[in-house]
Amino acid sequence: QVQLVESGGGLVQAGGSLRLSCAASGRTFSTRTMGWFRQAPGKEREFVAAINWVSGSTDYADSLKGRFTISRDNAKNTLYLQMNSLKPEDTAVYYCAAGTPMATMTRSPFGYEYWGRGTQVTVSS
Repeated sequence: QVQLVESGGGLVQAGGSLRLSCAASGRTFSTRTMGWFRQAPGKEREFVAAINWVSGSTDYADSLKGRFTISRDNAKNTLYLQMNSLKPEDTAVYYCAAGTPMATMTRSPFGYEYWGRGTQVTVSS
């Protein structure tokens, strides 16, 4: 089992920044890819970013490159998502996810085994 708890969401004005955190615990955690996804009302869950926990290699949704940065703190078992220059269209519930152990990094939500409950991010215009 892997437990994931997100925090750091909130209300921010357009152009502002937020940093989301995901506290992770559980077995075989260190061999998984970790990812961030988001889901806006009436829309499908979409890939935001992913990171290989061991190598630190990253992947981003093309539309978010340059504004969002994914990182991790191995000592704290915590995943982060730094979001800058936020836009109203970034408004969504943001989810942290843990992939299958040793699996290839993927943008598909079906490649992730465990999910947090999400944290709401609202960007006002």
